[in-house]
Amino acid sequence: MDLVLLGQRLRHQRRAKGLTLDDLSALVGRAPSQLSLIENGKREPKLSLLQAMASALDVPLQELLRAEPPSRRAALEIELAHFQESSVYAGLGLPSVRLGRRLPGDALESLIGLHRELSRVLAEQSATPEVARRANASLRAEMRSRDNYFSAVEEAAAGVLQSVRHSTGPLSQRGILDIAAQIGFSLHYVPDLPSSTRSVTDLRNRRIYLPQVASGKGHDPRAVVLQTLGHFVLGHNDPKDYGDFLRQRVEANYFAAALLMPEKFAVPFLAAAKADRALAIDDFRDAFGVSYETAAHRFTNLATHHFGIPVHFTRVHESGVVYKAYENDNVRFPTDVTGAIEGQPICRRWASRTVFQSEDPYSSFYQFTDTVAGTYWCTVHVESTRSGEFSVTVGTPYEHARWFRGGDTSRRTVSRCPDPSCCRRPPSSLVDTWAGHAWPSARVHSHLLAALPPGTFPGVDAQDVYEFLQRRA
Repeated sequence: MDLVLLGQRLRHQRRAKGLTLDDLSALVGRAPSQLSLIENGKREPKLSLLQAMASALDVPLQELLRAEPPSRRAALEIELAHFQESSVYAGLGLPSVRLGRRLPGDALESLIGLHRELSRVLAEQSATPEVARRANASLRAEMRSRDNYFSAVEEAAAGVLQSVRHSTGPLSQRGILDIAAQIGFSLHYVPDLPSSTRSVTDLRNRRIYLPQVASGKGHDPRAVVLQTLGHFVLGHNDPKDYGDFLRQRVEANYFAAALLMPEKFAVPFLAAAKADRALAIDDFRDAFGVSYETAAHRFTNLATHHFGIPVHFTRVHESGVVYKAYENDNVRFPTDVTGAIEGQPICRRWASRTVFQSEDPYSSFYQFTDTVAGTYWCTVHVESTRSGEFSVTVGTPYEHARWFRGGDTSRRTVSRCPDPSCCRRPPSSLVDTWAGHAWPSARVHSHLLAALPPGTFPGVDAQDVYEFLQRRA
């Protein structure tokens, strides 16, 4: 029962009979204050009281219970009451407007219009799974159009390195402290960082709080500092929407990699390796002291722009689900109707998955794969995390394999995906044996389905952050 609607119908019938609350109170034997609560939608009446009021008003009980508001004015008051009872409005901390004849009609219309627009804006800002996937697909298309090379970010990183007189080699912790000081921040390592954050920045006191030890989730502690500083160097403001949030994350991650593996030193290193036909992500990683995934990402930034080598990159869970992907070499990733790759199962014949069946998946792994879009060569590295094992793959078309160590591998597979007979449809012998006799319970990747909360920084618990800063103030 809609108590607000019921109250409006009761008030409408009482006034139509020319009765006051005191008059109706005397007829049904209830206090006027109790009847007022019912008319204002604050209390649910018992059926016996409803029958008594219907009899006193000389109307059928069904008339009081009808689903239509008694007038347009009543419909607007009902709508405003529902808006003001919502958790969204309660979260604003604003007082409720008292309904009744004293509220002018134009003010009521204006309030309804404002609430409707607020609801629309909040609905647009809420990053549902579809919104998030579409935003990610759009960002990936932009990265492809740039060959994943962001000249403005490269220039910003080079300027920062020059300001601290970094002249050669990997960026040290001392260099990172100098960069933070140059930008006007001090670094503080603490044991109680909120679990929903990788770092917290106190803008008032210009402090960046970081975990005391590595998180164990594959995050390079140096990269976390540099990503945070990148937001300020690159002039990021509060994200306008989820797409803007993703773009800022990509730029901040790129900025950190450009400091850890400066273009000025990385390009000559890769050029020398290419001349020897010995390009290797492992060597690139070791030369700059970064993680394999960081080196793989950085290679995609520089390979096409500087050497004309088209590439693709994937991070695939041992279950076969894609977590990250990028390509500018026309490899055909599986996608959903929104164009999103994340969450899709990748072909069982691709190196990203065959690596898990190899005798030694943690050693260097190379493979050629014949696909409907051409033949591709891939180099794969497996890393272990709390969420299981992941393969990190860098690949390139057949004709460019000659520049890489392992480009002469004899390992080769054939993929006919998206043809379902390739690896999606079971062999007919298994279908004949088990069709109608199997009932699996699927493991759902909830993080790929759950709506992301609206707000400035999706996924971050603001209360935890503010309480943390208050403790440190």
